[in-house]
Amino acid sequence: MLVLLLGVTSVGYAQSSKKKKKNSSPEQASPTSIDPNSSSSAYAPKKSKSNTKKSFGATHDSERDFYERREEVAKTKRKNERMMEKPQYSDPTYFGHKRPPKKRPANKMKFCKECGIRH
Repeated sequence: MLVLLLGVTSVGYAQSSKKKKKNSSPEQASPTSIDPNSSSSAYAPKKSKSNTKKSFGATHDSERDFYERREEVAKTKRKNERMMEKPQYSDPTYFGHKRPPKKRPANKMKFCKECGIRH
């Protein structure tokens, strides 16, 4: 009778271990037909504790951004003014060219596509 009791328990134990799933953990790698949305929670961002505390006071971020933008605009205007002081913009002999055009004799003058003047 003892042998019979041991045999029945070992058979019962062996069968119960085969029925257990290997991927029975709550964090499965891929969704199954039984629980298709189980893996979506693993990709959700974690909630930070700093979001729970909200300040209702005035913030000066927008004012700081406004002054930073004004400084950028002023900087670009100064840069453009320095560029306009270059001779290709301030000297009328350049006619809008990067280098001054050649002065040719009247019979050898060519029509310039850039400025529309013969020189």
